[in-house]
Amino acid sequence: MSKPLYPLTFESILKERIWGGSKLKKYLNKPITSENIGESWEVSTVPESISIVKNGSFKGKNLNELIDLYPEEILGTAVFSQFGKQFPLLFKYLDAREDLSIQLHPNDELAKVRHNSFGKTEMWYVLQADANARLIVGFKENASKKDYLQQLACNNIVSLLKEIPVKKGDVFLLETGTVHAIGAGLLIAEIQQTSDVTYRIYDWDRLDINGKGRELHTELALDAINYKPTSAKKEYKATENKSTSLVDCPYFKTSLISLNGEIVITKTADSFLVFMCTEGSFELYFQSETYHYKSGDTILVPAIMTNFTIKGTATLLEVTV
Repeated sequence: MSKPLYPLTFESILKERIWGGSKLKKYLNKPITSENIGESWEVSTVPESISIVKNGSFKGKNLNELIDLYPEEILGTAVFSQFGKQFPLLFKYLDAREDLSIQLHPNDELAKVRHNSFGKTEMWYVLQADANARLIVGFKENASKKDYLQQLACNNIVSLLKEIPVKKGDVFLLETGTVHAIGAGLLIAEIQQTSDVTYRIYDWDRLDINGKGRELHTELALDAINYKPTSAKKEYKATENKSTSLVDCPYFKTSLISLNGEIVITKTADSFLVFMCTEGSFELYFQSETYHYKSGDTILVPAIMTNFTIKGTATLLEVTV
């Protein structure tokens, strides 16, 4: 290895959205310059949005370039064996000033055939929620394509869907095919497969700055939808200075660390590790180096880093494959 690897952070890729706001700056220290920033992509290899390293000796290189140089060392032996040099996950923060469109994502099989892409299983962790904030997740009861198309035609699709009130700390796993929408007033950490394929089915009759509605994907969505109710919410009980499992699905495993003190982390070289710091601040100690992080930081720990220490007072999402 020509240069030693270390914990990597990346330039935030900020996305202006019709429904976005300014909470990413207030809560997560993002350098937004608009009142309509809806997303901050933290670790990404989606084409046209590839993360650029912002710290250390690899500063300025993009993530794909680094993986090309050090595939197993960064991704891990098991991840490399499964995905080759492809980084399998995408990490984001989302600020919904307004309701997002009602949408869904296709599964791996459909996404491969139609878009040469992964499907998009994703999870949400609620960082902040205004009063009365809610999510739309799945159907209230079993529906048919006919029921769905009838209600869609008269702009009444919401009548079939389940609205769930949410608060800070709530966790949801969205399987592919689940019709969903993030509601207004929510700040969310999103972890998902590396995919940017979304089927938008209803957008609240909203018009863009040119007076046009956004594209809908009615036909594409029909065979991708799960018309049954789903239990997306995940219950957990956090324990201080312990790793508490939130989601364990075929695509990623996410735990919550309520850090108040010091934890020594020992892991295998099978997979990389990503920390999303949603609150507080902490240090990471590795091979006589100290790295400092605060809320809003997302850190990619290369798989080759199998022993290190974290110390501080922070809430961390810990993600591996």
